[in-house]
Amino acid sequence: MATMQLNGTVSPDRPLLVLAVAEEAAHLETDLPVLLTGMGKVNASTALATVLARGPLPSEVINLGTAGALRPGLQGHVHEIGTVLQHDLDAALLRTLTGHLSGGPLTLAAKGVTLATGDVFVSDPAARDRLAELADLVDMEGYALASVAQRADVPVRLVKHVSDEAGEGAARAWREAVDDCAKVLAGWVRDHV
Repeated sequence: MATMQLNGTVSPDRPLLVLAVAEEAAHLETDLPVLLTGMGKVNASTALATVLARGPLPSEVINLGTAGALRPGLQGHVHEIGTVLQHDLDAALLRTLTGHLSGGPLTLAAKGVTLATGDVFVSDPAARDRLAELADLVDMEGYALASVAQRADVPVRLVKHVSDEAGEGAARAWREAVDDCAKVLAGWVRDHV
């Protein structure tokens, strides 16, 4: 079972950096609090909800992490997410059943790429192509973290660096790229936080 790990002290005058795994945080050199949640929506939402419930609330939640590219031309850049959606939840069907929208897309910023979150490491070209109709990037935690932060009235930003092309060989590519991605994300923190 994955356990969350909080390094540092959360305070209302500083952001909380949230990452899934230690590999993504390997090059962070900061005095800001860092929360490692474990992979997937349940681990991410449980970890962040636990920290926010304990209080105090941070000034902002910044989720840093890797993502798979669903379209060409996205590699080599840090992307701030404008909209995040769940690709493994049939929100339209749930709305038909209940009459209420549950788990619909979340708007985080006026501009930015669209991120699809799901509890599947996308490594199948057919799945990538299907998701590319909805989004630019794919990850496993972003939606859950954005949802928890918004429900707690804490501003949230999702910041992703592409580690793979969400196709055949994506798992190998992620393992090979995660350290370089961690360096880029650490640089983004130095320059923007």
